[in-house]
Amino acid sequence: QKLPKRFARKSQTRNRDGGLQMTLRFHSQNLEATQNAASMLAAQIEVDAGPFVIALVGELGAGKTAFVQGLGLGLGLAPEKITSPTFVIANEYRFPHNTGSQRADRLVHVDFYRVASSRDVEAIGFWDFFVPGTLLAVEWSNRFPEVLPRDHLVLELERAAPENGTTLRRFAARATGPQSDLVLRRWRDKLCALHGIEHVKD
Repeated sequence: QKLPKRFARKSQTRNRDGGLQMTLRFHSQNLEATQNAASMLAAQIEVDAGPFVIALVGELGAGKTAFVQGLGLGLGLAPEKITSPTFVIANEYRFPHNTGSQRADRLVHVDFYRVASSRDVEAIGFWDFFVPGTLLAVEWSNRFPEVLPRDHLVLELERAAPENGTTLRRFAARATGPQSDLVLRRWRDKLCALHGIEHVKD
């Protein structure tokens, strides 16, 4: 099943491996739709060979934590169990029922908002999270992009003006390497039929 051209398009920039970089753009009308989209993303990620990193970029209130709640939902955890790690820097959630499968058995939710330097990133044990079986979601990742792995998924979130009593969230996702590109394309295909996600015009 193909997406309409205006739903996902290839930009003219190139990724680190020299290939054309696709940017997936969509918007969500409510919290449930945001979490459902994230849940679908979690289902496309295989972490048996190593961790998978999602770099979340957006201002306060853009919906970063809500999106991570959806990732947890996709792995089998009620969204309300996931809270913002702003003050504790990192929260970790385990999914033992996924152990031995290609799906994540650990979700690590990190927030760089109060981290002062890349040296402090190391001090919180950030590198200890990079083990097989881990899905790592990093809020405010743009503060220290140098600590991210070469291949990761970037998700930019934006709070849009209210329409018909609802506040829209706009999303733009792009891959930085072959693993994240594969995940992004799988996610794009699944989003086609997701209710509450609307196409964004070019």
